[in-house]
Amino acid sequence: MRCPFVIGEEELEWKVFTISPVKIHQHPRYFIIMYRNSIKFIIFSVFLHLSLANVDTVSKDVTISKVDRTVDISTQLVRISATITIENKGQSPVKSFLYSLEPAVKDHLAFIGATVSSRSDSDGKQTLGVTSTRVDAHKGKPFWRINLVDSLSAGKSISVDVETVYTHLLEPYPSEITQQEKQLIRYHGNNYLYTPYPVTVQNTKVQLASGTVESYTKLKPTTHTDTTITCGPYENVQPFTENELLIHTENNSPFLTVAKLVRLVEVSHWGNIAVEESIELRHTGATLKGSFSRYEYQREQNGISSIKSFKTMLPAAATDVYYRDEIGNISTSHLRVLDDSVELDLRPRFPLFGGWKTHYLIGYNMPSYEYLFNSGNDYLLKLRYLDHIYDDMVVDEATIKIILPEGARNIKLKAPFSIVRDEDQLHYTYLDTVGRPVIIAHKTNLVENHIQEVELHYTFERYLMLQEPLLAVITLYLLFILVIIYVRLDFSISKDEASESRLRASGIAERIQKHHERRCAIYSQLDGIVTAFKSNRDNTSFQNSLKRFNMELKCETSDISDLQSKLKAESGDIAEKVGEIQKLDRQVKEQQQTWVNMVEKVVSGKLGKQQYADAEGNIRKKLDELVDKMEQIINSL
Repeated sequence: MRCPFVIGEEELEWKVFTISPVKIHQHPRYFIIMYRNSIKFIIFSVFLHLSLANVDTVSKDVTISKVDRTVDISTQLVRISATITIENKGQSPVKSFLYSLEPAVKDHLAFIGATVSSRSDSDGKQTLGVTSTRVDAHKGKPFWRINLVDSLSAGKSISVDVETVYTHLLEPYPSEITQQEKQLIRYHGNNYLYTPYPVTVQNTKVQLASGTVESYTKLKPTTHTDTTITCGPYENVQPFTENELLIHTENNSPFLTVAKLVRLVEVSHWGNIAVEESIELRHTGATLKGSFSRYEYQREQNGISSIKSFKTMLPAAATDVYYRDEIGNISTSHLRVLDDSVELDLRPRFPLFGGWKTHYLIGYNMPSYEYLFNSGNDYLLKLRYLDHIYDDMVVDEATIKIILPEGARNIKLKAPFSIVRDEDQLHYTYLDTVGRPVIIAHKTNLVENHIQEVELHYTFERYLMLQEPLLAVITLYLLFILVIIYVRLDFSISKDEASESRLRASGIAERIQKHHERRCAIYSQLDGIVTAFKSNRDNTSFQNSLKRFNMELKCETSDISDLQSKLKAESGDIAEKVGEIQKLDRQVKEQQQTWVNMVEKVVSGKLGKQQYADAEGNIRKKLDELVDKMEQIINSL
C-alpha cells in the first residue's frame, strides 16, 4: 500500500511500504498518523479549491479595442448597455474576461448580464455566464468573470454586450418640490468604462427623459441634442480611469418603489394555485413641499411627477382577481384579458406624491396543470419569483412563501439568481394534522430582469390526497354516531317525577298565556263594535257582531278552564292563579255587558249623552284596571 504519512516532527514525504492485515495491528501508530494526515490533506484541498475558484487575475493579453456605451436615465432606473469588443493579443486562448464597476455604485447594482451574438441565429443572442469574483491585486473593487461560449484564439476579437441595471442612483435635486413644480434629478456617473483593461476607443450616449438640461459635464468632445448627450470618442483610455459625469436634468417619470413585497403561493393538488401579494409602495422622488390641494390638482391637472395609476401584468391564466387594501375592495381598477397576460390597471385611492406611500393586496387563482408537473411521486413547481408590478419597477425587498400540501418532503428550491432561503415553517388550515410545509426565500434590490422562474422540487405520495376527504367523512360519521347515542339512550339514574311535573306545568302555563293573549285581543274588539253601532245605529248588525264577539270570548275562556283542570294535577299554586284570572274575566264580562246595555239606551234615546259619557268613562277605567291585574298574574306564572 502506498501512503503519505508523517512520523514525529519530520517533513511530509512519500514512503512505499507494505502492510498486511496482520501487520496493521502490529503498527497502530503508523496507521493512525497516516489516517489523520490523509483527512487533513483532503480538507485542505477542498478549501484551497473553493478559495481559488473565486479568485482571478487581470490578464495582460486582453485589451478592449472598442466600447459603445449607452446610459439610459430616462426612468427611475439607470440602465447601462455596453458593447465591448474584446481582443486577444496573447499567444494562448482566452476563456473569460473580467468586468468591473466603480466601488461607489456597487450597492446600487440590481442586475448584470452578458450576451453574445449567436452563430446559429443571426438575430438571436446567447447568454453568457456571469460570476462574482475578486482580484487580490485590486482589493475593494468589485469584479465579475464573464465566461465566453468558445475560447478566444490568439489575435482574434469578439463583441460582447453587457447590461447593468442600477436602482436609487438618481438623486432628486432639489429634494423637495411644490405641487406645481417639475422634478429635476442629478446623475453621478463616469465618462469612461470602468474596466481593468486598456481601451483603444470608446463612446458614450446618455438618454434623457427630457430635453431640459440644467447642466452637464462637458469633457470634450461632448454634444447635447434634444434628449441625448454624446460623450466621446475617447481614445487610448487607461484601466480604471474615472472622470465624473454629472448631469442635472428634468425627469418626471414615476419614481415608484416597492418597499416590501410578500408573495404567498398556496399549492393544491386538487387543481388550483392561489397567489396573494402584499405590496407596500412608496414614492421615492422629490418629496412634496407644502400642503396638497385636491382642487388645484383637479383644476390645473398639475402634479406632473405624481402617480395617478399604473399597470400590473398578471399571468394569462389568472382568474378571480381581487384588489383591496385595509379599508376594503378598491373599485377604481380595470381588468383586461390579453393573449399572453392579464392587464390590471390599478388606481390607488389617492395620487402618490414624493414621500407618500400606500399598501394594497392583489390575489388571484391559477390552474395547477400549467405550473405543476410530476413523474410518479416526484413533483416540479415552476413559477415566477415575482410578476410585473409596473413599468421600470424597483423592489427593495421581496419575500416569497410557498405553501405545499401536507406530507410534501425532499424539498429543493432552485433559482436563476442568488436568494436567501429561511428555515422552513409549518402552516395549519382546515383538516390539517402535522401542518403544511412553507418554503420561504428572500431577495433584495430587484428589477424587471428578475422576473424569472424558480423551480421547486419535492416528493408527495398520491394517497395523501385522500387524507382530508377521509378526515371529513370520519368526522361527520362520528358526529352522527354521537347524536344517535345521545338521542336513543337515557343516561339518567332514576326518573325525577318532580322535575318532570314542573316541566309539564310549565308547558301548560305557556299554553294558558297564549290563550289569554288571544282573549285580551278579543276584549279590544268591543270598542270598535260599540263605536260602529253609535255611528250607523244598525241594531241588526250590532247584535250579530256581539254574537260573534261573545262566541270567540267563550271559546278562549273554555280552553283556559280545560287547561286549568289539567294544571291542578301538576301544580296547585299555578292553578289557583289561573282561577283568579278567570274570576277577573267574569268581572270584565259584567262591565262589558253594562257598557252594551248603556249603548243600546243612548241609541234608542232612553239615556242622555252626557250621562252616557260619564258612565262610559267609569266603565273604561274599570276595564283597564281589571286587564292590568290579569296581566300581572299571567306574567307571574
